[in-house]
Amino acid sequence: MKESSIKLTNVSVHYRIAREKRRTVQEFMIHLAKGKKIEYQDFLAMKEITLEVPAGETLGIIGHNGAGKSTLLKVIARVITPGEGEVSVKGTIAPLIELAAGFDPELTGKENIYLNASILGFSRREIDRRFDKIVAFSELAEFIHSPLKNYSSGMVSRLGFSIATEVTTDILIIDEILAVGDEHFRKKGDERILSFKTRGTTMLLVSHDMNEIKRLCDRVLWLDHGTSRMCGDPFTVTDEYLKVQ
Repeated sequence: MKESSIKLTNVSVHYRIAREKRRTVQEFMIHLAKGKKIEYQDFLAMKEITLEVPAGETLGIIGHNGAGKSTLLKVIARVITPGEGEVSVKGTIAPLIELAAGFDPELTGKENIYLNASILGFSRREIDRRFDKIVAFSELAEFIHSPLKNYSSGMVSRLGFSIATEVTTDILIIDEILAVGDEHFRKKGDERILSFKTRGTTMLLVSHDMNEIKRLCDRVLWLDHGTSRMCGDPFTVTDEYLKVQ
């Protein structure tokens, strides 16, 4: 049996949500100045999740909006710390969650490549070496010296995807990003993700596309209101999930 890349034991995540929404900071401060207490309620985003992902496995994660999928990914990526339970992650992680994160709309595409890649941990020399490959894959050479504010959202996503997938990592976290660009670029994106799978990279894939889940995943975890409803064979789990949609 392969060693686990990711192991979660009875992991729960709680959020505190204000019962009464304050639209501005000024309104919030006035509320405090008047001595009024702000009432909160606890929201259980994840409840007692236990999960093991062997090295090299591609695990699909499905569920309705608000089911806890993004919370689970953020726990594994160490973005948030769970209130309860234990998390063990072995190896480096590359989270492809928000492709435009770290971009500056006032900078050019080229400048943003250097900015974003440096945030991902690339050295200047590594970016110099990979720059042409990133631009070629994004198919944005014609616009690479234009400010990002002039790009369409699809172009920004393509650039972000091209940078993020140049990284060499042990664990790749993918949250609803394979739909970037047109059909041609989506096919390229699919092929690049499959190349990670071929190299033995452990992958977590969140998607609402059940055909994509069946095609790419070895196992599937179905989350429902923060709990694990079912985990197993991609065809079995997705078929059960679709019955209740």
